[in-house]
Amino acid sequence: MNLIEGLPLGLGGGFWFLLILFGVLLDWLIGDPLWLPHPIIAMGKTIGFLNKKLNHGKHKRAKGFLLLFFVLGLTGAIVFGLQWVLYSINIYLYIIFNLYLIVTSLAAKTLAIEVRKVMSALMGGDIEVSRTQVGYLVGRDTSQLKETEIIRATVETTAENTIDGVLAPIFYLLLGALIPVPWLNPVMLVMLYKATNTLDSMVGYIQEPYKDFGYASAKFDDLINFIPARVGSIFMLVAGMFLGYTFNDGCRIFKRDRHNHKSPNSAHPESVVAGLLGIQLGGTNQYFGETLEKPTIGDAKSPLEILDIRETITIMYGSEVVLMVLATLMAVIIYSF
Repeated sequence: MNLIEGLPLGLGGGFWFLLILFGVLLDWLIGDPLWLPHPIIAMGKTIGFLNKKLNHGKHKRAKGFLLLFFVLGLTGAIVFGLQWVLYSINIYLYIIFNLYLIVTSLAAKTLAIEVRKVMSALMGGDIEVSRTQVGYLVGRDTSQLKETEIIRATVETTAENTIDGVLAPIFYLLLGALIPVPWLNPVMLVMLYKATNTLDSMVGYIQEPYKDFGYASAKFDDLINFIPARVGSIFMLVAGMFLGYTFNDGCRIFKRDRHNHKSPNSAHPESVVAGLLGIQLGGTNQYFGETLEKPTIGDAKSPLEILDIRETITIMYGSEVVLMVLATLMAVIIYSF
């Protein structure tokens, strides 16, 4: 109890790190059990309700800013309120609650499970099921995709979500452990991050009816992912080196193609994966009935194959291991003195 006594609504930095480490391990082991309520689902329902109420008429961009501020404010208020109540009742309830939110903020196992569903359908020759499964993961139209296009879409979304669903949440969790402000703790930061990420995934499109309404959410998501996308891509490269992929090509393609996307962040992890695996990503996609031309990423040294999906999952897990090993070494140094 000495680690936590006397701290207002917070745990010591070392204690937070242990909680984060345990959360990462639990995510690897159990992911998101279906029987547990999930905060991201609650966020999604709230955003969906507000989208119906606000996304029409005039001043859509202003309404989009209102949506962003309201969702972030509501998320912060709920997290702080529950933390305060549980901290006041019992410190162990407070710890369990925070551990629960840490696990739900991480998506490594859940992402791997969903991506493998696409891979399994492709390996079984069921193109319709694979189109349906990849449709759950991407925002583009998947109803007419060919096998190679399904593989490309799956590899791209896995690479992007290595940042959004795995490395960036850990980045904000660790950042929160270092900030000496009790209410701005790791769970508060990561929940605000996940709220922004959910907003972007639901309304952050450049096509109608979201072009103006989703502008604020998309731009804020770009901002908070700016550092994680770049640092996380380095971790992906390092993981690729240890895993035996073509590290030199990974570095070359990352340097050359990391800006080949309308998003300022998406091409960073995609270029790493394309270089490490010797494949080409990017190109033309369909979004909400519109054709969107995108530059290509990587060199087509090898044709896209189903097993590229598996290799991308491996890179995702490898980069998470690299990050946590480095974080553990830093924690030992920081909290030993």
